[in-house]
Amino acid sequence: MKPDIHPNYRPVVFQDLSSDFAFLTRSTIATKETIKWEDGNEYPLVKVDISSHSHPFYTGKQKTIDAGGRVDKFRRRYGQK
Repeated sequence: MKPDIHPNYRPVVFQDLSSDFAFLTRSTIATKETIKWEDGNEYPLVKVDISSHSHPFYTGKQKTIDAGGRVDKFRRRYGQK
């Protein structure tokens, strides 16, 4: 293999901002932030909005959001007769 063409594959911590859940895995993603992990070592940190810990599909806590009465507007327009 050619030297210096592959990205650096290293341990990285992904932190879910919506649930304060974090997990350590390996990735090539580039980041400037770091975090001290449970084992005492410092790892690069990637902040994510949704992970399997907070996503409704995985948690089973799906929410129905009626933003601005869209469902009622649809029912009035196309009729629930």
